[in-house]
Amino acid sequence: MKKFSFTINGNEYDVEIKYVEDNNAEVEVNGITYAVQFDRSLQSTKTPKLVRTESVPSTDITRAEQKTSAPSVPRGGAHVKSPLPGVILETFVNVGDLVKYGDRLVSLEAMKMENMINADKEGRITAVKVQKGDSVKEGDILVEIGHK
Repeated sequence: MKKFSFTINGNEYDVEIKYVEDNNAEVEVNGITYAVQFDRSLQSTKTPKLVRTESVPSTDITRAEQKTSAPSVPRGGAHVKSPLPGVILETFVNVGDLVKYGDRLVSLEAMKMENMINADKEGRITAVKVQKGDSVKEGDILVEIGHK
């Protein structure tokens, strides 16, 4: 573990600490092993442990929210959510429109930049929850896409 050299009353000692547990230790002094007991427990210094919170996509409102369709929602239904807070500049779809993966759905202004929100699946628009000029928060539902 650790090695030390001591000089006590003119005598040299080579000491190696083999292990330390609670208030007990095993040390080797000039080749002879000794069991040593301390009056009190030693507290070892620990390097701080970095703890990070679990990463959750910004489109999730809560961690407990299901990622699959509920039985009451048509199979394959999806919610397109706002990735960040902003203002709706324009909607490009209406209820009943068929969309393909990557089609433009909504234009969102956030932090003075225009962001295009595109369809992440194919299907029919079942609801448009926002209109031009609406303010939205991160995770707000913008558009609902159902199956064809």
